[in-house]
Amino acid sequence: MSDKPVLQPGPDHPISVLANPNRVIVSVAGRVVANSNKALVLQEAAYPAVQYIPMADVDQTVLQRTDHSTHCPYKGDASYYSITVGGDRSVDAIWTYESPNEAVAGIKDHVAFYPDRVDAIAEQIAG
Repeated sequence: MSDKPVLQPGPDHPISVLANPNRVIVSVAGRVVANSNKALVLQEAAYPAVQYIPMADVDQTVLQRTDHSTHCPYKGDASYYSITVGGDRSVDAIWTYESPNEAVAGIKDHVAFYPDRVDAIAEQIAG
């Protein structure tokens, strides 16, 4: 049995996961490493919104899984990847919830990027 807490979003800690109508492009070391028109925007409490991009829309040839992991009581256990073309700056630059808590099940098979470990996370307005 796990001793890790599992908390549900609510009025004191709201979480929403919505489809992003825009294309999201992530670049590192001048190279596009993710390009998706199927990104999700996770808004958690007062934190900045986070783009979750389908792993299928990420260049997996530049990813290296690491042993780093964290736990969020609202989302679950996160695994991490480094981006090999980014050097030391891009160590553990990507996280993913492979078995997210039910409240955020939509982010399964998606990854998120730390903005300070990539060159840019840009949105191209749909239309």
